[in-house]
Amino acid sequence: MQQLKPPNSLLPFPKIIPLITFPFNSKLSLLTSHFHININSNKPFNKNLISHKLYCSNTQNNEFEAINNDNDPLFSKKIGSFENERSSNNNNNSSKSIWDQMIEIIKFSGPATGLWVCGPLMSLIDTAVIGQGSSIELAALGPGTVLCDYMSYVFMFLSIATSNMVATSLARQDEKQVQHQISILLFVGLSCGVLMLFFTKLYGASALNAFAGAKNVHLVPAGNTYIQIRALAWPAILVGWVAQSASLGMKDSMGPLKALVVASVVNGIGDIVLCMFLGYGIAGAAWATAVSQVIAAYIVIDALNKKGYNGYSLSVPSITELQEIFAIAGPVFVTIVSKVAFFSLIVYCATSMGTHTIAAHQVLNQIFHMCAVWGEPLSQTSQSFMPELLYGANRNLAKARDLLKSLLIIGASVGLVLGIVATSIPWLVPNVFTPDLVVIAEMHTVWIPFFLSLCITPCILSCEGTLLAGRDLKFISLSMSGCFTLGALVLLFVKSQGLGLVGCWTALVGFQWARFFLSLRRILSPDGVLFSEDLSRFKLAEVKAA
Repeated sequence: MQQLKPPNSLLPFPKIIPLITFPFNSKLSLLTSHFHININSNKPFNKNLISHKLYCSNTQNNEFEAINNDNDPLFSKKIGSFENERSSNNNNNSSKSIWDQMIEIIKFSGPATGLWVCGPLMSLIDTAVIGQGSSIELAALGPGTVLCDYMSYVFMFLSIATSNMVATSLARQDEKQVQHQISILLFVGLSCGVLMLFFTKLYGASALNAFAGAKNVHLVPAGNTYIQIRALAWPAILVGWVAQSASLGMKDSMGPLKALVVASVVNGIGDIVLCMFLGYGIAGAAWATAVSQVIAAYIVIDALNKKGYNGYSLSVPSITELQEIFAIAGPVFVTIVSKVAFFSLIVYCATSMGTHTIAAHQVLNQIFHMCAVWGEPLSQTSQSFMPELLYGANRNLAKARDLLKSLLIIGASVGLVLGIVATSIPWLVPNVFTPDLVVIAEMHTVWIPFFLSLCITPCILSCEGTLLAGRDLKFISLSMSGCFTLGALVLLFVKSQGLGLVGCWTALVGFQWARFFLSLRRILSPDGVLFSEDLSRFKLAEVKAA
């Protein structure tokens, strides 16, 4: 405590004017003319600190004067004015802080949007180009993309684990640990990619045959050609994801974006040349996509090297390190598998409804995922910026809550725009994807559930990204598993009752909104990551995979 003592000139009144004490972190400057009180503290001013008689310092002439506050209405008025002014300043600072956060989010998530858009954009280009030539090959892309793109989403746990671990180590200012984590995760990514290559080569045709069903066996040859060519890029895809996520964990989204822009251009040119000019059809689209993914992996690793890290360094993880990785990756794996399985089940139900229905669903599905990924940068922003606020050196839960508020505001705005734009495409420019009038008519029947399921997606991803950043892994895996279980039952009912494509997309509406309400309720609960003071969930060694 700092003691404010009267000057010698006032010592004749020591018994009349008692000594006052103030908190150590406060600076008191009471000016007799204006009576301003400046306290550098986040705590509200407590006028009980002012005693019966108060000595104050005039900062202009360093003189002390006594102020009598006995029944002084001016004193109470000044204190009240001070408190109101302070409250107003805090509100202004809070508004400014949220606005600054939104600008920072946009600066990071703007380039990051390109990272997520490039992958679906490649598949969307494949869909548009192939749809101009053959409805059968367009329909074959449905099960083909499930075994390529959807299966790749299963390994998103590697991407999430990488950005989470890298961001955490950087928040703790441990550069050496960052390089080591990148090396072991690159090894894990390469190993998983090689395993997927052999799995597709050995069991790809059987998986396609089982997925398409007896009624659509004519789609299997074209679909198998597509997945066998795409499988060659599996190792590059997963290694590239690890390198890309490491850059995002370092809050760098421009480097990976440049790589994927080049890849998208290569894919677009390859599709046009191989499919439209050389007539290779679905095989040409597969080669263009695979080559572009290999190029993207090389460029993103090179970008990581330019930051001072070695993107070609591989380290075999120890048992303990594997436990740490899968402490995060295990629940995330359950979450992603549940989500991928639900979307795959929708494709399965649509496939059983005939060639025109699956073709219509393929177009809508590609548009949906092309637009839905615009919300992924908000999830990545949470995972990159939240760790330092939740458990870094400068832990601040209030700022973390402000960050989530900014993310939800941006997410709601983006979701509304995406919903309107995406819903307009099948009505305004359907011929971009197919000239078949029956397929176009089928797309027009599902515009309401299509809009409702898409517009909430950015907010869902903002909330789930916050849960991942806070490592509330058990909850997010259990909630997603529950949503999948109930959604799967609804889809099976839709299929058995013959409710068509509208029924499938209505089930998706329920799945999406359930995810949003569950995750938001968890975050806002007293035990949520933005309110709880319990740091035990951040100790990876103690986290158990679901």
